[in-house]
Amino acid sequence: MEAEHLKRLEAKEADHIPAILGEFNTKNADLLVFDSFRTDNLWHELWLAIFGILEDQRLSHLHTQCLNTVRILTRDEFSLQTNYIEQEVNTLLKLARIEAGSLKLPATPDELKQQEREEPQQEPSQAQSEVIAEALKCLCNLVYQSSDCRRQCLRQHCLDAILKRVASSMRHPCALEYYDMKLLFLLTALEPAARSRLQIDLNGLTYMTKWLDDKLGEESVGEEQLNIICELLKVMFNVTSAPDKSPNEYEIQSLHLTGVLRELLLRFGDLATDKDRAVVTHAINLLTNISGSCLTELTLRCSNAELESHKEKEQENEKEKDTEAGASAKPRECCSQCFEKRNVRSLDVLLGYLRQSLAQQEAEASSHELLSPVLTVLVKCARSDRVMRHYLRQEILPPLRDVSQRPEVGLELRNHLCRFLTLPAMILRDLSAELLFVLCKENVGRMIKYTGYGNAAGLFAKRGILDCRRVEGTDYSSDSEDSDTEEYKQQQQGINPVLGCVEPRSKSHLDDISEEQKEYEAMQLVNLIEQLRQGGIVKPAMIDKDGRPQPLEHILQLQEELPQQQLDQKRKT
Repeated sequence: MEAEHLKRLEAKEADHIPAILGEFNTKNADLLVFDSFRTDNLWHELWLAIFGILEDQRLSHLHTQCLNTVRILTRDEFSLQTNYIEQEVNTLLKLARIEAGSLKLPATPDELKQQEREEPQQEPSQAQSEVIAEALKCLCNLVYQSSDCRRQCLRQHCLDAILKRVASSMRHPCALEYYDMKLLFLLTALEPAARSRLQIDLNGLTYMTKWLDDKLGEESVGEEQLNIICELLKVMFNVTSAPDKSPNEYEIQSLHLTGVLRELLLRFGDLATDKDRAVVTHAINLLTNISGSCLTELTLRCSNAELESHKEKEQENEKEKDTEAGASAKPRECCSQCFEKRNVRSLDVLLGYLRQSLAQQEAEASSHELLSPVLTVLVKCARSDRVMRHYLRQEILPPLRDVSQRPEVGLELRNHLCRFLTLPAMILRDLSAELLFVLCKENVGRMIKYTGYGNAAGLFAKRGILDCRRVEGTDYSSDSEDSDTEEYKQQQQGINPVLGCVEPRSKSHLDDISEEQKEYEAMQLVNLIEQLRQGGIVKPAMIDKDGRPQPLEHILQLQEELPQQQLDQKRKT
């Protein structure tokens, strides 16, 4: 910027300011490197000149353009750290109307409505809303760049003001709501104290849940509204990541929140657009912070389940009368996605999201960690509720029919999860193993049936059940039905349990040699293994009573344990 232009800004020459700032903002719209502004103290002088205009109410018609310039200057982290800007931050808070107010934020949304009726607030004009939005953009940059600015915002109680504006019944432009949420997200992400204050002191989760519910109640939700919902879900994720409230109080809030998230999944679960998918992604991320006991709210009792049950009783009591009068009326059909008298549409959305993510991950070779949130939620659902576990097992582990291919070969959910069992990515591997094991009711034999012992060996070793013993302390219902199909039973004897599929029989090289030669070759093998053991190359082991491998002193110890292993196997079968 030329020295003459800077002097005119400092002199507040209103006739020249629009042209000067217009040229500067256009030229530097994408500027990220400010080395040229640090010579001759240009950055600081321009900063003070712009805020001199912003503090002059007679030049309020120029404030939007000035704030655009401030937004560009706030990208320079070095200058923000080396200059004292506390007064300027207070000016921005005032322009954004989130400075400390005289009215205290009530404890509940209902009390806030009562306060608004008693002391109504004036709705800002369109020009004022533009100034507020631009000031919020500047504050977002400052909060992201400077820890001092974050602490100053908290001292000025800007959390209270933002939450109060969000929860008020007054309508605000979408841009203003969006940047309110953006600023709130940055504060809660970068300042732990902001999360605690928002959750405990301000009861923010209740306010935000109510606001999200109101957003979902609107008939049409445009792209701008979807962006606001995404930012709101991100703020709620930050707040719930480390709950500081008492367990009972937090569980009540979580139950309500889970119910609202269920409605969100039902509304955007078709994943028709990228924005719909983004909303569902953030909702799933938020569900990972909800305790398993609250996830039962994802499935509701079907609308006609109670009616059908009542009608069945009436039909039993009045069977003779119904026979004389003619056929009784048929009960109404239940909802389209009813499973054991529960609406499981939200679970179907989660599974659809998982399938789409798996297809995208294979097509684009994207990060495996993108799948971990939805797998975490599915594990919690399967552990927390019998009906949800039954439905997920039906969809992920349907009765086996074709066992000619290995479990990890194919495009079904079971195939994908079995492939993950041998991944080096620990998070995804452990979550996949946990989900499959819970769907198998932590039954080792059933796990081997669906995945093969080779794929599940890592899980068994981690849990100390390599000897295929029953897992102690599990609490599952005992009403499992026999899921073996006729096709499976016909091929069951030929299944290799290690591979999890029927292994084609090939001609053995031992068929053409005598028993004496077989015995000789076996002893040669023993001697070779013993040499490898003595050289420290391999370490033979056997499974001890705790289900964990223990090293052997001599290879022939395996022969000593063979009768006991054969006896144990007979008892299991």
